[in-house]
This record gives sequence, C-alpha cells and structure tokens, in this order.
Amino acid sequence: MKRRLLGMLMAAALVVTGCSTGKDAVVSGGTFTFVSPGGKVDISYPENERQKAPTLAGDDLMHEGKQLSIEDFPGKALVINLWGQWCGPCRAEAPELETASKQIAPLGAQVIGLDVRDPARDVAQDFVRDRGLTYPSIWDPSGRVLLQLAGYPRNIIPSTLVLDKQHRVAAVFLRQVLASDLVPVVQRLSAEK
Repeated sequence: MKRRLLGMLMAAALVVTGCSTGKDAVVSGGTFTFVSPGGKVDISYPENERQKAPTLAGDDLMHEGKQLSIEDFPGKALVINLWGQWCGPCRAEAPELETASKQIAPLGAQVIGLDVRDPARDVAQDFVRDRGLTYPSIWDPSGRVLLQLAGYPRNIIPSTLVLDKQHRVAAVFLRQVLASDLVPVVQRLSAEK
C-alpha cells in the first residue's frame, strides 16, 4: 500500500513539474542526487554547486561482451543521452546528437547514449545503424544503470545530462535536445580548468 501511494505521489510530482518553475539539487554522500526542479526542463549547475555523477556503466550496445563506462573517458566533458528506439522524440533527436558528437569531439568531449527499456538488443542496434550514429551507447534494458541516478525521473525519455571534465553534473535537459543546445554548454565546460 505504501509503495503504491509513493508511486502515485511520484507520478503526480512528475506531472506537476511540467507546469511550474524553479530548480534544486542536493548533496547526498558527495554524489549527485536529482531533485524535482519545479518544472524547469533546462537546468544548469554553477561550478561550485556541481556534484559528481555516479559511475554509469553497463553492456556496450553495439559490442556484445564489452563493457562501457563513463570512467572510460577521464578528463572529458560528457553528454549522456537517455533514449530508446521505441521513443518517437528520440528518433528526431538522434541526428542532432550525432551532429553534436562531431562538433564537440575536437573539444575533447564525448556523447554517450544510455539506451533504456529496449529488451531486444538487435532492434536497438538497428536503430543506431539506420541513423548512422557513431557515438557509443550503454544498453540498459532493465533500467539498472539508470537507477544509479538517484532521484532522476525515469519516465522522461529522451533526456540528457552534461557532465564537466570531472564528471560532475553541469546541466540537465528534461526534453528533446538540439545540437545547438548542447554545443555551447560543452564549449563552456571545455574552457573550464
């Protein structure tokens, strides 16, 4: 009963956050914990308030038997995009992420996908191949990797996190993004010491 009530309250909170304003984040053991931003869909964190992202790691979508982790990219700003081949907006967003990936690579930054709730790996792989996506993705059919993002709204797909070079969360986009949303953020992060 308590779980059902908690689930309904969380769902209601996510619906309400789409209609109001504000932002918030808290420290929990030195690791980033997302807190409902009061309806903002674009959230940025000043350098002195950023919290380290948890280590996101799992099966490499395109290379079975290989693991992929954000720790594979030390010292690089990262764009972490949550997507699923079943998600209509993700289909429109994918070419924008590929464009962003190519534009931020010379800055020493990297796009990484987090493919969620896609139980058929081959279908997700076809999505990547059909769109000519060259950036890697973690395959997370069960959502276990996504669970590492404490408090993060799991039903907002697509969404994107941007990590600074120390892998602290610098920005969150709770919506479909364009390359023009991401590139300026990564340029600012790349200029940080």
